[in-house]
Amino acid sequence: MAPAEPAFDEIVHPPNRLKLCAMLATADLVEFAVAREVLDISDSVLSKQVKILRDAGYVRVAKKTRDARPQTWIGLTKTGRAALNGHLAALRKIAEQAQRG
Repeated sequence: MAPAEPAFDEIVHPPNRLKLCAMLATADLVEFAVAREVLDISDSVLSKQVKILRDAGYVRVAKKTRDARPQTWIGLTKTGRAALNGHLAALRKIAEQAQRG
């Protein structure tokens, strides 16, 4: 896979969204409760961030039932993965410029 073209992404950039996308990049799907615990944020904060990312086409949301209890799972889409990779490449480029300073 070719390196991502640097592209700063305002949707991915806020800390909670960046952390969520980074976590989702490591798995096919992550359970909502697990994401909430790892990110150490409330349900409402996570829900808001997921909605923004879903509206942008960066994440998909799946509802499943386990032991008669509903569960929400979140996954990064191909578009979301490309946005994250481009954003990380842009951040690397910024960091390299600052180190050359």
